[in-house]
Amino acid sequence: MTQPIPRPEYPRPQWVRPDWINLNGQWQFEIDHGKSGKERGFQVAGHTLSGAITVPFCPESKLSGVEYKDFMASVWYRREISLPDDWNSGRILLHFGAVDYEAEVWVNGTAVGKHRGGYSSFSFDITSAVMSGNNVITVYAADDVRSGRQPRGKQCGGYYSSGCDYTRTTGIWQTVWLERVPESYLAGMKIVADPDNACAHLDIQLGGDGGEATLAVTALYDGIKVGSASIAVSGSAAKLSLPLSEVHLWEPGHPKLYDLELSLVRNGQAFDTVQSYFGLRTVKLDGMAFRINGKSVFQRLVLDQGFYPDGVYTAPNDEDLRKDIEISMGLGFNGARLHEKIFEPRFLYWADKLGYLVWGEHANWGLDITTSEGLAGFLPEWLEGVERDFNHPALIGWCPFNETWDQDGAKQNNDVLRIVYEVTKRVDPTRPVIDTSGNFHVVTDIFDIHDYDQNVETFRARYEPMKNGGEVYNTFPKRQKYEGQPYFISEYGGIWWNPDQKDEQSWGYGDRPASEEAFIARYAGLTDTLLDHPMMFGFCYTQLYDVEQEVNGLYTYDRRAKFDPGLIRRINSRKAAIED
Repeated sequence: MTQPIPRPEYPRPQWVRPDWINLNGQWQFEIDHGKSGKERGFQVAGHTLSGAITVPFCPESKLSGVEYKDFMASVWYRREISLPDDWNSGRILLHFGAVDYEAEVWVNGTAVGKHRGGYSSFSFDITSAVMSGNNVITVYAADDVRSGRQPRGKQCGGYYSSGCDYTRTTGIWQTVWLERVPESYLAGMKIVADPDNACAHLDIQLGGDGGEATLAVTALYDGIKVGSASIAVSGSAAKLSLPLSEVHLWEPGHPKLYDLELSLVRNGQAFDTVQSYFGLRTVKLDGMAFRINGKSVFQRLVLDQGFYPDGVYTAPNDEDLRKDIEISMGLGFNGARLHEKIFEPRFLYWADKLGYLVWGEHANWGLDITTSEGLAGFLPEWLEGVERDFNHPALIGWCPFNETWDQDGAKQNNDVLRIVYEVTKRVDPTRPVIDTSGNFHVVTDIFDIHDYDQNVETFRARYEPMKNGGEVYNTFPKRQKYEGQPYFISEYGGIWWNPDQKDEQSWGYGDRPASEEAFIARYAGLTDTLLDHPMMFGFCYTQLYDVEQEVNGLYTYDRRAKFDPGLIRRINSRKAAIED
């Protein structure tokens, strides 16, 4: 009996074609501790690996069928595929949602490409390597979270998970898939919403051999055509503006989306067509306010780590991605910091569909940025993530780094943060950028801090002078300077609550409340302080759910509510001082 394909849904909802094959499921697998597989011929098409794994789940996870928790220097994957008979024309692309960390790929023993970066998506044109009948795909992934040369995020650098570091991820952890495209094809798009002028501006990338064609674009709202445009193309890029006869704004909680169809046309016939979508919305910093479509919107955010008990970095199914957003919204949050991880496109798709605000962040922990060499391990992958996720209306800001602590007595290289900030702003001038959440700021659009004080009175008192033009609270005044930017408490709370877990197995911030009533009182006191403050445009509570030993979530790790969601929702939903 054929087993169902895990994570069968289309992995890239903003760029959809009909001709694709999901390669998730059973692959051959082998751990290569000595990184000697190439010498032993693992990449040769006829070589058989000794074990098996369920892709796209990492070998550390239960769902992979491997559940090996120790460090793995490198791993190998092998899968035989047979292409459909009607795929004998055009080009064939092999896509990887994410492979941690350095990937090398062969098809039928022929090397087709390499990629470095454990969180960004990549693809290879494998047309010249495939043949009719059976084909063999071989993937090698090397991973060393302790090297200091790669971003690891919340993957633990020690054998045991501890504190706020958790189970590691090695190798493939997002969908692998094949796609057939024409010889000339639509390769990508950046879209900038312009509701003030009732249009959207498209920057299109083309792939393949080129040739003259017409690019035709059509927008629909609720199935009704509301805009169209076309332009002659003959190179690798094209730009056009798409006028819209109806303006429907995408707003938090009210996610109005347009459908978009793009086609390449020659001699009156479309030879490549892609389905997409977009939202019309603007974001702007205005004094202390964060405005979405001109309205001051208080950001009631929660920290989301993107971990799952059985899948580690990978959600067991698409519904789990949606469920996490619905849990958060049910608690009265309107968005999340996607923390120390570049989340998969399906999560951002559901954020777009549900009207949920998100901040994009990289998994910088583990990367040494005390010298300029840190740029090589960070910037290329970060830009791949920014380019991939640019079009999501739910994504309202970028935060490349989080808590850039000094390392072994050496201070962060400020130029690393400055360069990443400046390049991010040039690639995406439409969104604000926080250089490093919490510390140590170098150049930033928003001055944010982290404050885990558990005492409501002292927590409130330190922000009181700011209300009357007094001193602005700065956690590290010797290392960073406040320069009048909008102010944001982007981590607070983290209240330790674990009545069902042994103390020696748990971790949290500060002292634990004595009762559920004491928890709610502390949560309300801390949150009210931020809601009532005229200089705060938002907050971000730590965190949505427990992760392994870290038990400061509002839900348990397996997504059971610890408290009456209605109580939390009433606290979070009260009107903020800065809102219109």
